[in-house]
This record gives sequence, C-alpha cells and structure tokens, in this order.
Amino acid sequence: MTCYYDFQENPGAIPKEILGKYDYLSNESIVSKLLDFNDDDRQIVSLFIPHIHCSSCIWVLENLHKLKPEIIASQVDFPKKSVRITYDSEKTNLKELVILLSSIGYEPYISLEDSEGKKKPVDRSLIYKLGIAGFAFGNIMFLSFPEYFEVTGFWLEKYKYIFRWLMMAFSLPVVFYAASDYFISAFKGLRAKILNIDVPIALGITVLFFRSVTEVLFDLGTGFFDSLAGLVFFLLLGKFFQQRTYNFLSFERDYKSYFPIAVTKLINKEEENVEIYDVVKGDRLLIRNQELIPVDGILISASARIDYSFVTGESKPIIKKSGDKVFAGGKQIAGVVEMEVLSSVSQSYLTQLWSNDVFNKGNKSSFTSLTDKISKYFTLTILSIAFVSAIFWFFYDPSKILNVFTAILIIACPCAIALAAPFTFGNMLRIFGRNKFYVKNAQAIEKLGAITTTIFDKTGTITTNLENEIWYEGNELTALQKSELKSVLRASNHTLSRKIYKEFKEEEVLSISDFKEFVGKGIEANVGTNLVKIGSQSFVNHTEQQTNFDTSVHVSFNENYAGKFMVKNKYREGFENVFNELSEDYDLAVLSGDNEGEYDFLTQRLPKKTNLLFHQKPEDKLNYIKELQNHHKHVLMIGDGLNDSGAFAQSDVGIALSEDINIFSPACDAILDAGKFQLIPEFIHLSKRSIKIIRQAFVLSLIYNVVGLYFAVTGQLSPIIAAILMPLSSISIVVFTTSATNFISKKIKNYEVK
Repeated sequence: MTCYYDFQENPGAIPKEILGKYDYLSNESIVSKLLDFNDDDRQIVSLFIPHIHCSSCIWVLENLHKLKPEIIASQVDFPKKSVRITYDSEKTNLKELVILLSSIGYEPYISLEDSEGKKKPVDRSLIYKLGIAGFAFGNIMFLSFPEYFEVTGFWLEKYKYIFRWLMMAFSLPVVFYAASDYFISAFKGLRAKILNIDVPIALGITVLFFRSVTEVLFDLGTGFFDSLAGLVFFLLLGKFFQQRTYNFLSFERDYKSYFPIAVTKLINKEEENVEIYDVVKGDRLLIRNQELIPVDGILISASARIDYSFVTGESKPIIKKSGDKVFAGGKQIAGVVEMEVLSSVSQSYLTQLWSNDVFNKGNKSSFTSLTDKISKYFTLTILSIAFVSAIFWFFYDPSKILNVFTAILIIACPCAIALAAPFTFGNMLRIFGRNKFYVKNAQAIEKLGAITTTIFDKTGTITTNLENEIWYEGNELTALQKSELKSVLRASNHTLSRKIYKEFKEEEVLSISDFKEFVGKGIEANVGTNLVKIGSQSFVNHTEQQTNFDTSVHVSFNENYAGKFMVKNKYREGFENVFNELSEDYDLAVLSGDNEGEYDFLTQRLPKKTNLLFHQKPEDKLNYIKELQNHHKHVLMIGDGLNDSGAFAQSDVGIALSEDINIFSPACDAILDAGKFQLIPEFIHLSKRSIKIIRQAFVLSLIYNVVGLYFAVTGQLSPIIAAILMPLSSISIVVFTTSATNFISKKIKNYEVK
C-alpha cells in the first residue's frame, strides 16, 4: 500500500494533548503486565488500536520502523484491530512507542485489564456514522424533491427557505460527526507530514459544505446538501463493505492457525500427544530438542538452552535454570526438558511467529511494486488535475467548477487498483486453507506461481512416516542399553528417532546429560557414565561396508559399535502421478540424506529427467538450491520440516509436509497436510492462474479510473454519482476476483483422496 503515503524525514511533533498522558508507562511493573515478551534487549507488545479501519492503516502500522528505527517489526491483526510490535528495549521504551502511535493518529487503547485477558471494547462508531449519514441523506433528498422537479405552489414557495435551512441542519451531523474520520485523518497526516488519501476527500467535503452554506445564507440557491450527504454516505458504505470483507477474509485466514501442531503432555509420567489448544495452566509438558515452546511457563528441569530467534531474530541461545520463566516461541536446543504451563496457548501467537519478518525472504510483491508505480504520487496528481480543471471551467463555464472539482476528487480513488491483489490472494489463502494447505502470506502464492523447479526431500516427504517396518541387526541389547537408547531417542525430534523410540514401549526412561544433535549426522548423549551415539555409519565410526538398504540407523555405546536399526520406507500413494504431472512444466529433483538403496526403485517410477541425489546433508541441499538460483531458476522445496530449514530459507518457496503433529517450522512458506500430497500440482496451477486474475483486475481498474476521470473533467459527472460509483468500483473488483478464484478452484473442491 505504499502508493498511499510518502514519508518524510521528520514525522512531526508530539501533540500537546498527549504530553504526560502516558507517564504511567515509565513504571516497569505496569509495563511488564502489558508485554508479550521481555528478555535481554527485545520486548514485544500487542496494542489494541480502535482506529484501524482500512488497508492504508495496515500499511502505516506495519511500516513504523520507517518513523522510528528502534522498532524492529510490527504486524497488524485486522479483525482484532491490534498491532504486535517488536522493539529494541535498550534504545526505546513502551511509553515512546505509544506516544509515536498517538502522534500519527493511531492512539492505542490501554487498560491493565489487557494483562488479564479481558475482552476489548467493540468499536461500532462506523455503523453509527453510516446510520446517521443514511438518515440525513434520505431526509435531505426528500426535502429537495420540490427543487428537483421545479414544483411551484404558494405553500412550497412560502416555506422553501425553511426546507433549505432544514437541509443545512441535517447536513451538520453528517459533516461534523459522520465525516469526522476523514478530517481527523487528513489533519493528523498533514501534521505528521504524511500526504494520505483522505486529504482530497476532506477537501471535497469542505468545498461542498461551505459552498452550500453560502448559497443558503445569501439566498443564492438550494446548495449541494444532497450531494454532500450522499457523498459521505456512500464513502462510509464503501468503507463498511471493505472492513466487513477484510474481516471475512482475515477470519478465513485464521484457519492457518490450526495447522497440525501438538505437544507432548506428561500425565502421571506417561507421555501423551495432545492438540496444542487443549493445553491449560498447570499442565506439565515435555519439550524435545529443536521443539518450540508453545506457551509461557516455568522450567522444571535443571537447565535449558533456549533459542529465541523465532521471536526476536537474535540466534544467541539463552541459558535458563530450574524455576526460571520461559516464553512461548523459544526453541529448546539442548536435549529434552520439562516445564509447567503458566497460561493456555494462543494459536494466533504461533501464527504470528510463523509470519515473523525474521523468516521473510525480503522479495517485495511485484504487484505491490506495480501498484506503487501506478499510484506513487497519486494524491498530488489528482489534486493537480482537479485544480487545473477548475481553472479551465472558471473561464469556460463557472457554474460547473464545483461539480467538476469534487467529482474528480471522488471518482479517482485508487481503492479498486489497491484491492485487486489483496482480495485475489486473500480468497486463494482461504481456499487453500480449507483444503489443508496453509500458506503464510500472499507473496508466497505469487512466488509459487512463478516457480520453474520443484525439489522433494525423500524421507517423510515422498515416503510416509505412518507405515514402516523396523528391525534391529547386531549385538543383542541388554535391558540397560535399551533404556539408554530410549532415553536418548526421547530427546530428539527427528523422524527416524521418533519411529525407533516408539519401538521401546516397556523400557525405563533414564536421566541424560550433554545431549547434542548433529544435523544430518546423528545424536549423542551421556546416560550416567555411558556415551550413547545414534546416527549414520560414519557418525558412530563404523567401518564395515554399507549394504544398499532403504534406511539404517547405527548405534554405539562408549564408541563400541553395537548394531543398526533398519527402516523399510513406504511411499505415498500416488506419488508417481504427482511427479508425472509436474514433469510437464517443471524440472524435478529428489534430495535424500539416505544411501542409494532405492535408486533403482525410484528411477523406474519417476520421470526420466528427475535428478536423484543421495547422501545429501542439509548444507548440500541448500547449496544445490543456491546453484539452481544462480542459473535463474525459481525453486520450490518440499520437505518434512526437520532438517530442511536451511533449504526452506534458501528456496523461493518452501512447503513443509506435516504428518507428525509436533513439528513446527517457521522457516517454511506453507504447511501442507500430508493427506493432500496428491494435490500439490493443483495448488501450483491455481497459484499461476490467480496471478492472471490479478492482471485482469488491474486492467478493469485502470479502465474504470480513466473513463471516470474523463466524465468528471468534462463536467458530465455529478459528485453524487461519483460517490456511488467509487464504492461500486471496489465492489466490482472484489466480486470479480472472488468469483474468478472460486471458479478456478472448483476442481480442487471436488477432489477426494483415494
């Protein structure tokens, strides 16, 4: 939405009315109750902003860092009218942050009830203003009928002055209450040296009102109170429609909050996987290595090393001791720990983590860029056209000056152009979400539609984790060794670790120390005085020749090789069809950390041009993708989210296939339910077609604006008609994009997994 604003270096002075108002935010005990996160030099706060009402508000609040560099990131939740802000607490504080928001017209509503989770007040002011504008508009139109039809008569002539004064009286609440948001927004924008889209609208309303009042006071005519009331009514109607549509789309997007994620709950020392929103205060949770802490809580284990980069962007681990508070969003990186829950989980909070700017790949939407180019200096251009046209009509036909001037300011609203991409992608996000394909943002859909190469991980992606054969070959394991293996495997979140861990059902869990996980190699830990290693053949220093088997996990105790667990993979049903469909338009590759045991099997079933690479470590996958991108390829990476974070981050689009409900990978751009694996080609196809829909909507919007400006400049368009057409243009774009996306998604809606 950068077409709406052009920030200057100085954001403006602090208004006098808020000086001293927020001094209580200097009290650390009060601030601590309002913060979502507070550790080291990072603080995160969620503030309720009642004045959020449109897409331009979202753009301003998500670009606060341009006004104050100490702000690291800000993210708007439109339905809840809140903004979540991350800032450097060593360089600024919550008080300065709130003063900044107030100075640019977005004063937050702060109450200590916020820390208790009380319900925020519902803002119904737009509905009240729309009702008053509609009531006044109807009555003014009724009083204007005699003037419209030039009805003559003694009584009408005698009381026409009363009618005019009544119309002026009805217009007062319209201008000073119903239209107040436009004046406030324009004034605060100008004071903060921000030229926003409400400036020309406020100017048009002002001109209409004073011209009409002048005509009534000096008995020059009826004025334009009907056009004025109609203008405000239809503007508010358009705003109401836009707000309701944003609420609808945002609500539908909240489906992504239900992407598969759970946590291990300890009940009488027994482990049970529960859905994350079933966790309540007082529960005891088990957090494995590399798992996300889903809630605030108290650490029970002796110590923990927590990486808060998902929250703050800083990857420096923080050491916590037993009894310390741990915050949601941290990732345990030193084995398995236990914690007690302090508050129930918020799915929306995990969604915010997923959308954190830390994991954004920085490529701006090409459609946003196109909108910027079309409307970069939109307000100045429209004002110039309006004044030049007014000067022309002053010499040619002065009676049309007012109509031309106001009609131009109204008809040229950029809403239709600005809404084309958000509503198309918004509806696609909703459609994808209903089909268990949870996409992070609109940019991910745009990038998905532009890919040229698709890469699959093997284990857990084209193979399923639910049906496997596992057996052990080697020295017979003692009861103690089985317990040691179970205890070390318990700390790992790797797919193979979890599979083998389930094989040890009766063994006792022992205390472990010095747990380490070497990505792509294996895990090790001390169990008492014994060192246990589990992983690849080279990791456990086993030198015997490797046999070509599907997957094998080797084990050693105190550097003495014991044996190996062998896992027979089961491939997903229909995976050949997925590859065959994609091979028509894309280059394909399979990257696996396993050996070549399944090379022959895959070459017989996959398209001939599919590139098969084995023994691939995480850094090898990342480098392979980087090399493709150096040759101008747009890469889609599909993996299980465990050892693929680097590949996800490097790829243009990363999709985590979710079958294990405990896995959460913020580095990915989308999460796909494993049961919808066969729909991958269709999701990519729909992304491509949605881009075509946006281009078509752009053309319609530009045609509307050009035609509307022609009739306005030539004096053939009255302000009231312009006010009707402006929201209708937005409605037409929304109807077109929504209908088109619904139409192209019919095939996916009728799909059934066989």
